[in-house]
Amino acid sequence: MRKITVIGTGYVGLVSGACFAEIGNRVICCDVDQRKIDMLNRNEIPIYEPGLQEMVVRNKERGQLLFTTEVGEAIEASDIVYIAVGTPMSETGEADMRYVMSAARKIGEHLNSNKIIVNKSTVPVGTGELVREVVQANKKYPWIGFDIVSNPEFLREGTALSDCMNMDRAIIGSDNMEAAEVIAELHAPFKTRIFKTDLESAEMIKYAANTFLATKISFINAIANICEKVGADVEDVATGMGMDSRIGGKFLQAGIGYGGSCFPKDTYALAHIADKAGYEFELLKSVIRTNQKQRFVIMDKLREALGSFAGKQIAVLGLAFKPNTDDMREAPSLSIVPELLKLGATVRAYDPIATEAASKLLPAEVAYMESAEQAVAGSDACVILTEWADIVSMDLAKVREGMKLPVIIDGRNCFDPAAMENSGFIYYSIGRRPVNRMQEGRRSVSL
Repeated sequence: MRKITVIGTGYVGLVSGACFAEIGNRVICCDVDQRKIDMLNRNEIPIYEPGLQEMVVRNKERGQLLFTTEVGEAIEASDIVYIAVGTPMSETGEADMRYVMSAARKIGEHLNSNKIIVNKSTVPVGTGELVREVVQANKKYPWIGFDIVSNPEFLREGTALSDCMNMDRAIIGSDNMEAAEVIAELHAPFKTRIFKTDLESAEMIKYAANTFLATKISFINAIANICEKVGADVEDVATGMGMDSRIGGKFLQAGIGYGGSCFPKDTYALAHIADKAGYEFELLKSVIRTNQKQRFVIMDKLREALGSFAGKQIAVLGLAFKPNTDDMREAPSLSIVPELLKLGATVRAYDPIATEAASKLLPAEVAYMESAEQAVAGSDACVILTEWADIVSMDLAKVREGMKLPVIIDGRNCFDPAAMENSGFIYYSIGRRPVNRMQEGRRSVSL
């Protein structure tokens, strides 16, 4: 059993801490946010992640998992200290390192024995050495040693517990192989592949992996846009591509672009790292531009179907950036909903989990409904932005009956075009032929 402190109780810190406790370690999760710690001590989870509450409660009852705002005491009580604080994107696109540096100073001030300090946060190359300098500069006892390790996370929101307990690989970077071996042994119960390397390479692996996946998404979305123009079906194209073992089928689902806490932030951060290093990363900048433009293909399809937006009632289904999370960071809805309102439409929105989070970020004019069926009732069009299970499984006959006009703009390709045609919908998706396409004459008569 290892004594571990995790600084930060966001997605990464809370999930990692709970999973480390689950495999038998004693874990203290600490945060300066008193509200978060109070919630966790009441067994309330400040984020939505399936199964996380049950794991937290179980390990608290076993005495394996503790929560506190006394960061210094938590540091002193452990022999491994994980830094899992946020590194949000700054105005320049680079990672904001203030929270990492604050954690490093705190560790230095409370370094009372030899410890392994592990960067779990996504950080620019060179951060490990910077943390080392900050800890060293703030030590009270010069004779006490410490080691720095980079152990980046690869969790996906909505499946974070499964990703951690059955992790694909553990990247461990350090200039001290003994410290690296300790962290490798810590991961042994996860039965994962271990890859040991130096600090800088471990830090780069995280950014390289995420930006490559973002590139696959932007690529297939660009292919989808071409498919629409030439009459091909992007899903068949993606299936055929994915059958090539050199490519694989993952992250080839066409849609309205990536969002969330990682891909947008990490692509910008790596572009900034490249610029700072003197390399013009044109490919990555094109990936970012493609993703920014992709979400607005929804507006083009709506405009084709409806003409003017003024006075139209639009149902927006799904607000979070992906299913099984309430995370609104870089969600397409944050761009699309304000644009609909600006152009004169009214918006009735539904999301099974993210309504509270969305209401803090979207304009006050948005009306939030209790169900997808309620949102589409009387609407001139329905826009699907998140493929939640209860949206994908809607009773389409009831949806068709309740809509003023049977127009669905599907940003996630949730439905089969043939079934939508048979159901009488005017249906637009991504990279596939429109169904029952609205013609100009029909639009003027109907509207």
